[in-house]
Amino acid sequence: MTEPKNARVSESGLELKPFYSEEDMPADLAPPPGEYPYTRGVYPDMYRGRPWTMRQYAGFATAAESNQRYRRLLDAGQTGLSVAFDLPTQMGYDSDDPVAEGEVGKVGVAIDSLADMEILMKDIPMDRVTTSMTINAPASGLMLLYQLAAEKQGIAGEKLGGTIQNDILKEYAARGTYIFPPVPSMRLVTDTFAYCAGAMPRWNTISISGYHISEAGATPMQELAFTLANGCAYVQAAIEAGLQVDDFAPRLSFFFNCKMEFLEEIAKFRAARKMWAGLMRDRFGAKDPRSMMLRFHTQTAGSSLTSLQPYNNVVRTTIEALAAVLGGTQSLHTNGFDEALALPTEFAATLALRTQQVIGYETNIPAVADPFAGSYLVESLTARLEEGAAALMTQIDELGGSVRAIETGWMQRQISDSAFKFQQAVEKSERVIVGVNRFQAEGGSDVEIQKVLPQHEESQRAAVAAVRAGRDAGAVERGLEALEDAARGSENVLEPMKQALRDYATIGEVFGRLREVWGRYRPTTDF
Repeated sequence: MTEPKNARVSESGLELKPFYSEEDMPADLAPPPGEYPYTRGVYPDMYRGRPWTMRQYAGFATAAESNQRYRRLLDAGQTGLSVAFDLPTQMGYDSDDPVAEGEVGKVGVAIDSLADMEILMKDIPMDRVTTSMTINAPASGLMLLYQLAAEKQGIAGEKLGGTIQNDILKEYAARGTYIFPPVPSMRLVTDTFAYCAGAMPRWNTISISGYHISEAGATPMQELAFTLANGCAYVQAAIEAGLQVDDFAPRLSFFFNCKMEFLEEIAKFRAARKMWAGLMRDRFGAKDPRSMMLRFHTQTAGSSLTSLQPYNNVVRTTIEALAAVLGGTQSLHTNGFDEALALPTEFAATLALRTQQVIGYETNIPAVADPFAGSYLVESLTARLEEGAAALMTQIDELGGSVRAIETGWMQRQISDSAFKFQQAVEKSERVIVGVNRFQAEGGSDVEIQKVLPQHEESQRAAVAAVRAGRDAGAVERGLEALEDAARGSENVLEPMKQALRDYATIGEVFGRLREVWGRYRPTTDF
């Protein structure tokens, strides 16, 4: 059996030699973990002092059913929550909006108002569990609902820990769940930075996401470059809005993919830390060491999962999780083996969590920080990824920054071209996918899949109607009018938004009112 051609080239196009030696090592090796530029890790003892957060991404159907799943995962040893929202919620629509028909609860949980968030977090210790929410265009609203639900439990915002994704630029570039044009969207991001600095100081105000860029087809090198370039755009926007860099930068976080390029992925994470530290210190003048530390969540690659021979996905996810840990991630989600078929069943989600626990508690890998330091190959890959990503970032700067690179379609074209090349390699069997283009098997899969039933949507629509019937309609309208006034002016919109949501305004009403002021984004390029 001949070796596939692409076995000699990494996904980023870096040629892999038959062996590596001292001549491949960079001239200057990184200092110990916990020291600038943090190539080897942001903390001196890494996982010896505290293991990574095992944060399984979950959410489906109604808030009540998702709450039950969360509580069972916590009982199984999960150490943080990660909330998946359905598409109507991600787009700022209520479950009873006509455009939501058929999508309610399908790819995540439906959250329409404070009533839903109260149910979602029922009997969960919000001051002791950190929660990540994968939400972007309406991220500020969902975060405020989380804060309001905590207040109902008697927990102040100062005690809440967690993250909202809140990364709108990658939505324009790679994913598509945007609402507003870039300028007001960036304002909403920086308003969130400013609000949380006072009201929720432990909250990570953004998770600058390379994951979806990678899932859309970007190589690891492109994921690194485009993610850091987007991060620079957010920092610059916050500074231009009058914020001091060291007041908000320590609460920035990142979200990366981890695909099957095992060694290249480890090197990517090392290069990311080094590059971000240099950018924050040298470009933006950060003085606080926490502003220079790139802290990140990792998810194993959904795009690597196959519907054919789905049990092979357990192996893929294990390899990807191991690379994330060896690369020094701060939290990790491992995909269920059945996610190429449907939302994960509870069995698959628990098995994915057990994968992390085996790595964390049986291997002794967490006992040593950055164990691949000094590897001829990994050190070489780290340096080459940094060099290549820096060159891509220079191109983005010459175009006028990330926003301009997205508006012109440049970034989207780069991602699309890489996706096309990868698929060509698969179709030509130059890149092997076990069970797909080699080692196929006859017959289908007997995997049981998770199903979201029509009655879930009916139930959620009825719940929205009940909220509207039971609230003070006058108070809601006054809150929405105050929000509209703030959006037309320069006031931080989160304060009036919080009041409207406290009075049980729905997400659709809040973001519908902002649509009236700011308009909707309509792409002007083919990408």
